[in-house]
Amino acid sequence: MNRPRADHLLSVADAAARIVEAVRPLGHERLPLLEAAGRVLAHDAIAGVTLPPWDNSAMDGYALRGADITSVPTTLRVIECVAAGRFPTRVLGPGEATQIMTGAPVPAGADTVVRVEDTDGGTSRVEIRDARDARKNVRPRGEDIFAGTVAIAAGTTLGAAQVGVLAAVGAAEVSVHRAPRVAILTSGDELVELDRFAEVQAGRKIVSSNSYTLRTLVREAGGEPVYLGIAADTKDSLRAHLERAAGCDMLLTSAGVSVGEFDYVRTVLQELGAEMKFWRVRMRPGAPIGFGLLGGSGIPWIGLPGNPVSTMVTFELFARAAIRKLRGHTRLFRRPVPVVLEEPVATGLELTHFLRATLTRYRSHIGARLTGPQGSGILTSMSRANALLIVPADRTHVGAGETLHALPLGEDAELAVDFAL
Repeated sequence: MNRPRADHLLSVADAAARIVEAVRPLGHERLPLLEAAGRVLAHDAIAGVTLPPWDNSAMDGYALRGADITSVPTTLRVIECVAAGRFPTRVLGPGEATQIMTGAPVPAGADTVVRVEDTDGGTSRVEIRDARDARKNVRPRGEDIFAGTVAIAAGTTLGAAQVGVLAAVGAAEVSVHRAPRVAILTSGDELVELDRFAEVQAGRKIVSSNSYTLRTLVREAGGEPVYLGIAADTKDSLRAHLERAAGCDMLLTSAGVSVGEFDYVRTVLQELGAEMKFWRVRMRPGAPIGFGLLGGSGIPWIGLPGNPVSTMVTFELFARAAIRKLRGHTRLFRRPVPVVLEEPVATGLELTHFLRATLTRYRSHIGARLTGPQGSGILTSMSRANALLIVPADRTHVGAGETLHALPLGEDAELAVDFAL
């Protein structure tokens, strides 16, 4: 099998673009509101009520007419007290005030709520001591949303705030894009599951760590992992395992896509009618990555390398975006951030490198430091990383203090050790 020349390989950006261009969002399903958290809304959610439904108070204090406090201090007659959950029974007249609680409906005739701190707190008569709240602190009906208008637009990811809005407007169920069922297949005669760890201890086998990391990565990306097991390095075993992917929305394979004598994954998929879109990308780690569409179903297949770090890096760059596209997202990729190197970095080869790094956020900049040796089989260095440092192909040597970009991985890279605004 001929190895593609380096100058004929796809760039990382081109490979990512080809994958997401070929992937289409999945259909939708209706779910109870709380079960829809984290999903992408498939249709506009229309408000069934106006919020707030009436003019209401933004403060605990006294509702009154702004014209009555043109000079202070002044004393007004308190005609009633309205708590939240109750309604005023009297129209407010000149020289009168209604004691009111936050959220309670404002009585007709009032255009002001004076906070209680600017009064003497009286119950039958109240002294207003400051006019700073004149014609303030009244939240008008419909300030948030009117019935019949769009509460949450299609394409929005449902987080806590969105779920709260939907609950407030009466959306007990919502239409969301389906979570993709992602089939995961690893291959290799040397691999076993954890239940055969005794063979690992005896030095005869190794644990298929990719079986575990990929299931975790798919779940973190919002997919439903469907594990197909470990296939042996034979065409028959691969074919039998791949047939179990029927009904899934995406296929991920690990290993078997390089140029080794027993790397049969691409061959078997082509025999099953798959259309190969590309193979190999100009990057390290993770150059031997394949992409295609399975025959008949047209579901996307991404063939990840077998080395554990290469598997995780290529999942982050390509598979995660594909899963997000299937889920209905339009923002598919993490945004690189500028970082200042805290140590020199040398790659040696003119390929785009993605190195495991830790980011530290300082007040003036973000610092980046490698997690240690960068061999693609050193999974512990990936476990210490919170970012991938991007080293362009034309920068094989970068000095400490120079600026590159990095892809933050998850929440940890965004967190700081101290609170600062």
